[in-house]
Amino acid sequence: MARKFFMDPQRCIGCRACMAACQECDTHRGVSMIYIDTLDTLWSTQTSPTVCMHCVNPPCANVCPVDAIKQDENGIVLSALADRCIYCRNCLYACPFAVPKYQAKQALMMKCDQCYDRTSKGKKPWCATACPTGALDYGEYDEVVARHPGQAINQWQFGGQLIETNVYVFCPPQGQRPTTRKDEG
Repeated sequence: MARKFFMDPQRCIGCRACMAACQECDTHRGVSMIYIDTLDTLWSTQTSPTVCMHCVNPPCANVCPVDAIKQDENGIVLSALADRCIYCRNCLYACPFAVPKYQAKQALMMKCDQCYDRTSKGKKPWCATACPTGALDYGEYDEVVARHPGQAINQWQFGGQLIETNVYVFCPPQGQRPTTRKDEG
């Protein structure tokens, strides 16, 4: 069974260990392809990692006019091929998660490729290896789901378009609602 990537935003503490570890990936050494977002600075310190969701039918690859973005047999959407990328940014505009980034130093559109150099050899991506809380996890579906409360989802609605991803995100268990400042006494 293929290993999968999981995110549990409820466990993210914003430590940015994932970003530092991402810079160690051999396919984009020195550049982090993961970002930490603050969800609601007015009411909470909650943060969440943002990585490529590796869409089953990736819009970024579908709009690339020069076929620079490829998807492997395991569903991993790879960064643009350096010898093909024309920096048109169509991939960025098409991505509903706004993941591809233009890297001027490399003159290339880049994105998370789940540390292909590691995952293709059965290892965890660097970010999931370094995450101290398990907010980022990687492994067999049943094993990872057993370690996290809530439901693992991989379908997202953007207007009339349903996007299915190879990355799963844990939502809070049914009936459990996150507490915000407004809810406190």
